[in-house]
Amino acid sequence: MMMLSCVFVIYMGLCLLGVVARDKLNVIYIMADDMRPSLGCYSDPLVKSPNIDQLASKSNVFFNAYAQQALCGPSRTSILTSRRPDTTKLFDNSNFYWRVHSGNYTTLPQYFKSHGYTTMSVGKIFHPGIVSNHSDDYPYSWSVPPYHPPSFHYERRKVCKGRDGKLHENLLCAVNVTEMPLGTLPDIENTEEAIRLLKLMNKSESPFFLAVGFYKPHIPFRIPQEFVKLYPLDKMTLPADPDVPKGLPSVAYNPWTDIREREDVKALNISFPYGPISKDFQLQIRQYYFSSVSYVDAQVGKLLNALDEHGFAENTIVVFTSDHGWSLGEHGEWAKYSTFDVATRVPLLVYVPGLTSVSQGWGEKTFPYVDVFQEPDSQFISGQVVKSVVELVDLFPTISHLAGLRAPHQCPQPGSHVNLCTEGENRAYTFYRPETYVSEEEMAFSQCPRPADTPQLNSDQPHFKEVRVLGYSIRCSQYRYTLWVGFQPDRFYANLSDVHAGELYLLDDDPDQDHNLYGLKGYEVLSHSLGKLSGIGAMPQWTDVLRQHITWLHQYRLQRDTSRNPAQTF
Repeated sequence: MMMLSCVFVIYMGLCLLGVVARDKLNVIYIMADDMRPSLGCYSDPLVKSPNIDQLASKSNVFFNAYAQQALCGPSRTSILTSRRPDTTKLFDNSNFYWRVHSGNYTTLPQYFKSHGYTTMSVGKIFHPGIVSNHSDDYPYSWSVPPYHPPSFHYERRKVCKGRDGKLHENLLCAVNVTEMPLGTLPDIENTEEAIRLLKLMNKSESPFFLAVGFYKPHIPFRIPQEFVKLYPLDKMTLPADPDVPKGLPSVAYNPWTDIREREDVKALNISFPYGPISKDFQLQIRQYYFSSVSYVDAQVGKLLNALDEHGFAENTIVVFTSDHGWSLGEHGEWAKYSTFDVATRVPLLVYVPGLTSVSQGWGEKTFPYVDVFQEPDSQFISGQVVKSVVELVDLFPTISHLAGLRAPHQCPQPGSHVNLCTEGENRAYTFYRPETYVSEEEMAFSQCPRPADTPQLNSDQPHFKEVRVLGYSIRCSQYRYTLWVGFQPDRFYANLSDVHAGELYLLDDDPDQDHNLYGLKGYEVLSHSLGKLSGIGAMPQWTDVLRQHITWLHQYRLQRDTSRNPAQTF
């Protein structure tokens, strides 16, 4: 009896140390395209997202998650390598393949593949083209060739029926799916293929990592017409801050060129660069964006329901996120391509069976499909809400840890050429203990390239060689702070002492980031602080510079407030 007790104690000790092997958890990694946190589970009162909300009710909901750049190619590469855009040297969608020009970095799916997982990609995970070697990084990252839906071939074709009865390449493109080329749409095909792969994995003994990338709500809004009916136009409203802020530096403004290229927007003859778009058309853009979100929600619901039907809900981690956000008229801007929260903040939900939710009863589904048209008022209470500021570069180490793999170690320094390391943080601790406060030390970093100090036609997506100014931005619980500095692409050199403009928003008083305080009386400490840093030797990394600026600002405000309201000593 004593022998058995000793064996049991040793076994439990090994379990605590992670030595005893256990069945590996599968992973479904779901990525939307251009989706901001306009969801019911993020307290949006208008958007109908019952299936994503249901996932959120059984997940950790990261309320303050931020992308490292608000552009698809740089952001997706950053997420999947856990390196910042300055390390991958990828600022645009058409520059080069990071493995050749930056470093042969191990990716998230590649890491799982090396641990015996079957890794599969459906839809848009890596950005297509040269930035992923025209192969979605196959065979490095994937066990089988990635799947791309045939109907995506028609995404930029004249398939949108206008009021004149002719076909156009429009921004707003609600369609009868049966009339579309091939009789379907890309995200419908993505869902069908992902479900087919789940069925195949039922016959496999290896764990799987299945990445499913939905194309919406990325423009054009080519979606089934019935989803637009969920959002009557007379219920739509403009954002609270539809005008360009007076204190916004011209270099910071995104002139939404990709929106202007669509035929229905061209017909409006909008002035460049500031517009504005007519109120009626603004309301329609918002209507179609929200409709696209509900369309994606339906696809997510079908995918998660299949996870249940094939018996994987109790042994599969589910991650739902987006590559970045999207402006819907805030600050007079549309699309992405900025450092504002609306462009960089994303939804991030992580479901871990047995950890973020209890097992369902016999015969009960974890993720039953919710039809948004039949149950428009379905309500779900979010699971554990994590208020700390986190970054998408944190996903690689966090998911690895949660799946039972060793999380990659911190890179020895930013820009390191070590193949396997992370520039993010392992956030797995948030799954094991509830948060009682939001730490001031938690910060997210984003960046944005510009070709000039004033808005240009290519300000949204300058090619790497055209970049002359870089916006480096930090977001913490109290501040959004951005420095726009000179950049030399031939040397890949950002001159942190060559400050073209700055932005500072105090979020307690200005959560929408409309009142720029940089350089104003009382905040000169920031504009003079680079001189202090340049005197300490080699110029530090930009993340360290901005972090130090925030520390100085915080100390300055505390001293100022103390001098105004001296504490009583007893």
